[in-house]
Amino acid sequence: MRNYPNHRFAVAPMIDWTDRHCRFFHRQLTRRALLYTEMIVTDAIIHGDCDRLLGFDDAEHPVALQLGGSNPQKLAEAARIGEEFGYDEINLNVGCPSDRVQSGTFGACLMKTPQLVAECVAAMKAAARIPVTVKCRIGVDEQDPEPALDELANAVLDAGADALWVHARKAWLQGLSPKENREIPPLDYARVYRLKARLEDVFVGINGGIATLEEARGHFAAGVNGVMFGRAAYQNPGLLTEVDGALYGQPQRDPNWNEIIDEMIRYAAEHTQRGGRLVHITRHMVGLFHGLPGARRWRQILSADATRADAKPELLREALAQVRFDEVEVPAA
Repeated sequence: MRNYPNHRFAVAPMIDWTDRHCRFFHRQLTRRALLYTEMIVTDAIIHGDCDRLLGFDDAEHPVALQLGGSNPQKLAEAARIGEEFGYDEINLNVGCPSDRVQSGTFGACLMKTPQLVAECVAAMKAAARIPVTVKCRIGVDEQDPEPALDELANAVLDAGADALWVHARKAWLQGLSPKENREIPPLDYARVYRLKARLEDVFVGINGGIATLEEARGHFAAGVNGVMFGRAAYQNPGLLTEVDGALYGQPQRDPNWNEIIDEMIRYAAEHTQRGGRLVHITRHMVGLFHGLPGARRWRQILSADATRADAKPELLREALAQVRFDEVEVPAA
């Protein structure tokens, strides 16, 4: 299998969600999951403030940078910069259906131009020594997913892509919003399984609508090499505490919430001392104790008190005190 591990669980790149603070928090819950940045467009990296856009904490490793773009030279330059910043992987977005990416002729609309995607991948591979991967859909609009996905996969693999992550839905570029494109087009996991069966020696990961670790195990059993959680990991991040044991065979240990929150307080203190606000971090933690007694109060504190301009990191300890772990067992993932 190419320059890529043959078994991976990942948290999907999600615009406005998987920023550096989210990733640092998720890393406290799982040591093994691969974490992704939000999609960052090439021009922003080449012409913008790279330290602000690309900076991350060493604790986040393994962490991948997802790029948006369709110009091979610009993607190559952005990949080179990403490697210099220390990312473990560069991923090309061939799946986002938003109006913004369509106007820039990248994202999901690239499903229609597999040879251009191949040129982009080849340029990125020439510029960076770390793995270059592609995240795509099974097709767009009226495309037949059988030939469309095969054509894209063949093109990018011939160009040197190290892995494919496939969101198992079509994207409709007209008529559906980005949110609707995550929910309305039917899931077709079997199409991804067929791709993997054909590409025995290639890493193929699956994404889309996966909400439990039991479902993840089912996808691994079906033969794919990777499983990627999106909204489930963000809205109920407690799931991530089970990943290392359930999917990587490590001894399962109950999370030490006091230690985790203490680490988040330390991290938040550094952020606020640099002029940041507590809410930049706590907004990613709201769903942590889903289903536990006291979770509602936890959410209230993080959704209201933590948004104040003068909110202090120690507020997290006050919020944690509202959660009553001794009254009920943590629900199994």
